[in-house]
Amino acid sequence: MEKNRITVKTTIPSPTEKVWEYYTEPKHITNWNFASNDWCCPAATNNLQKDGDFNYRMEAKDGSMGFDFSGKYTKVIPMKLIAYNLADGRTVEVIFSNHGNEVEISQTFETEGTHTVEQQKNGWQAILNNFKTYVSSK
Repeated sequence: MEKNRITVKTTIPSPTEKVWEYYTEPKHITNWNFASNDWCCPAATNNLQKDGDFNYRMEAKDGSMGFDFSGKYTKVIPMKLIAYNLADGRTVEVIFSNHGNEVEISQTFETEGTHTVEQQKNGWQAILNNFKTYVSSK
């Protein structure tokens, strides 16, 4: 069965080096990796290399629920591409495209069967928008 793939994008008016650092370093990931203000990312580990693991803890601020967003990297090209497999087997590809004084981030991911395609697209886009806001505020 072919999996549905969704792409979300944003453009950030910052140098590629800064965007890459804020996207990949745990001290920054915990500040932006959630879709809404009633959620948080209290912990993140990231071994950014081929076959390296990552785990981002995502929790509702009221403590009502939480989950680990985790997986293993399949390809890393610094400041250009990150590809990984999520713990549930879905694939994700993140492309960083430098356009002068800004960087476009394009994330393509395979959908899961629990939430609607629209919910998944909106959630991933919200996290990417939160990332843009975080980088732009620093």
